Amino acid sequence: MQDRKRIVITGLGCVSPVGKDVQLTWENLVAGTSGAGPVTLFDAADYKCRIAAEVKDWDPDAHFGRKEARRMDRFTQFAMKASLEALEDSGLQITDDNRHRIGAIIGSGIGGLGTISEQMRVLHTEGPSRISPFLIPMMLPDTAGGMLAIHLGIRATNLAVITACATGTNSLGEAAEVIRRGQADVMFAGGAEASVIPIAMAGMASLTALTTRNDEPTRASRPFDLDRDGFLMGEGSAILLLESLEHALARDAKIYAEVVGYGSTNDAYHITAPAENGAGAVACMLSALEDGNLEPAEIGYINAHGTSTQLNDKNETAAIKTVFGESAYSIPVSSTKSMTGHMLGASGAIEALVSVKALQSQTLPPTINYETPDPECDLDYVPNQSRPARIKYVMSNSFGFGGHNATIILGRPAEATA
Repeated sequence: MQDRKRIVITGLGCVSPVGKDVQLTWENLVAGTSGAGPVTLFDAADYKCRIAAEVKDWDPDAHFGRKEARRMDRFTQFAMKASLEALEDSGLQITDDNRHRIGAIIGSGIGGLGTISEQMRVLHTEGPSRISPFLIPMMLPDTAGGMLAIHLGIRATNLAVITACATGTNSLGEAAEVIRRGQADVMFAGGAEASVIPIAMAGMASLTALTTRNDEPTRASRPFDLDRDGFLMGEGSAILLLESLEHALARDAKIYAEVVGYGSTNDAYHITAPAENGAGAVACMLSALEDGNLEPAEIGYINAHGTSTQLNDKNETAAIKTVFGESAYSIPVSSTKSMTGHMLGASGAIEALVSVKALQSQTLPPTINYETPDPECDLDYVPNQSRPARIKYVMSNSFGFGGHNATIILGRPAEATA
């Protein structure tokens, strides 16, 4: 275990409902600012859920030019912007000497569903001859990583993980494994989603998964609160640049955090509901602790999946108590989905980024809208206000439809030394 290659995080980038870059996103999360509001991307008047956490004032033409922007689905645009921010932040120079050792794992839960929906409309109203020649590449979930590779000329492993709402965390964990296997020195890793579209909103509402607190958008996402009634759809992307420690030290890179442990399990229970008492989540958290050679008592903060649905929040709480025992009550647990909404395949990535910032600043982001305690959700959820803390290791959980569970544990940058 001690001889395995160590993986560190050296670059951060994001586009979120509370900010179109890392600094603004973090500032707003610490301030407890909600990204929720009425849906503006389409007419949602007839929908059960008419609110969402959208990326505001997004202008892809300003980032990519009109021609290039029109050849990318919105989720790919988000991923590209976040990836380029992470690259700039890292200070990494891509050259002919290293491009074959740089890769990407960028996942998405639903990929280019917006493009599919629009082109289905074109098919039925204008006929097959009017279908865009870019339909297929724009809709594929792996296009984000592919477009990034083309743009930067990076030629190592390039994959798209698809594990529903666990996608972002699985992408990070698997990217770390690619580096450990020696297939790359550097990996872009994370997730992207553009899910505030009619078919996705209608489908999730049909599952009764979405909140219907339409008159109070900023109070709608309330993880662990007794009056929670469903999740708030969010969108955006977060990308982290991962490197082997040796590679980062050799180029004198700044190091934000270390990827210490990773767990991935499946409930094998139900296509949408979590296993009773969070059994799969328990196995996943224990796997991540074992992978990191850590004891539960060493975890100082948990960024929860915390969707604001009845079953998830109750079962995740039960799982945390099973893993951590009585000490669960002394570990701060917060859900930043209370502010960003549920960014589906990007949620694990943005929450890992938040965990990195928590380690860096020794500050815990809050769970906003926590007003009425639920007897079945009785942990310290950092209610409504951020707080300072002394933390060395952070755990971030993600759970997805299909029974997918993913947990990543990050350590303080001070620990990432040769």
